Amino acid sequence: MTDSKELNQNRPLFGKFADGADSRRCCDNAPSVCKANNTLSGAADITAEVLRTTLPPHARRAINRCNLPADALASLAFQLGPQALELDGVLPLHRTLFERLDELTAVVDRAALFQSYMTAHFMLDDAPALGLSDNARINRSKLDYLRLLRGWLFDSEGREGAILKAWVESRFGLLTGFHRRPIPAADSPEREAFDREVATGLYTTCALETQLDLLYAWAQYELGRRNPGISHLTLYRGYSGAAALPLLDELGNGHSLVQLNNLSSFSASRERADEFGDRVLACAVPLAKVLAFSQLLPGRLQGEDEYLVIGGVAAVSWLN
Repeated sequence: MTDSKELNQNRPLFGKFADGADSRRCCDNAPSVCKANNTLSGAADITAEVLRTTLPPHARRAINRCNLPADALASLAFQLGPQALELDGVLPLHRTLFERLDELTAVVDRAALFQSYMTAHFMLDDAPALGLSDNARINRSKLDYLRLLRGWLFDSEGREGAILKAWVESRFGLLTGFHRRPIPAADSPEREAFDREVATGLYTTCALETQLDLLYAWAQYELGRRNPGISHLTLYRGYSGAAALPLLDELGNGHSLVQLNNLSSFSASRERADEFGDRVLACAVPLAKVLAFSQLLPGRLQGEDEYLVIGGVAAVSWLN
């Protein structure tokens, strides 16, 4: 686990920009793939103080389960200079899986191996071996990582969405700011309702949060294999209403600093994003902040180039 007191040990994350180094880089020719951040192209110079902008203490936890504390990975500096995020213990435990994946060149073959491994490791096809009975009052043995992703793609504000957002809270320390309605504080009725929905959703499931740990690690592996040398993807999201997205600062030339929810859906298609709001924003999303995407499992997930993006502070540009 990583305590926020360890932030000083990760100062290179910020120092890279504090000394005046170029924090704006060029995008390659592909419209949706960037070798680095192009969100701030044409914006005013960004000061070191702005680069350190992160979530307020009430929006994050002091402890998480990855290699960077929440205030670092939620900062603008992380968006501009991302580092790989690793969940505690996941890669060492499943090293053999990734060694076998290294031997496969086809995306469909790697996806098939991953699904077979998940089924075997978590015994997803053998409920009795997990101590679950068909006669149980509540049988949730079939609620696995695939059903969570499908549930999110169908309705991100449903029970599956609550479980995924709670997983981001636990692993990355970024608290949920919106689920059907704003969640203002830890002791609010909205927060209590959210926690109750999560607890109900996780009840009698098969290590569902641990399944998501491995899903994230594999998604990161796949993004690296499919996008060698790439650090960011240019993704789009539609919003409606002036208060739909907390605004932190104006950066000039149509660029804004905003606070994203701890988990949100983005699209690789601007036209698709335009269907979901009055305004569309573009954001250079670090690959490290992609939990999953609709093309991760060919033929198993529905979605229009949809990406599940872990939140924090982000520089965005409004397109309309």
